Amino acid sequence: MTRSDPLVVLAVCGVGMGSSLILKMTAEGALSDLGVAAKVENTDITTARGTAADVIVAQGMHTGELEGLAPVVLTVDDFLDRDGLARSLRERLAGQGWL
Repeated sequence: MTRSDPLVVLAVCGVGMGSSLILKMTAEGALSDLGVAAKVENTDITTARGTAADVIVAQGMHTGELEGLAPVVLTVDDFLDRDGLARSLRERLAGQGWL
């Protein structure tokens, strides 16, 4: 079963500025490649803890703190690897029944 409403996706880094903005742009591209409607926002880890999301993408140093805050929490090692992120998202979104 696919979702009819757009996913809420958070791109998270420690401060919520540089790295998360790059990750946001990569996530938008990866989700577009998958044909998934999504609203992607970049934010800092503190704000992410209080924000409802379907998917959180973040550096490995932060994902442990974010586990359980969204149905899908993905560690991203290469913020510019759009294809790699698309592969990871495809697998995890399919696991949720969203693809």
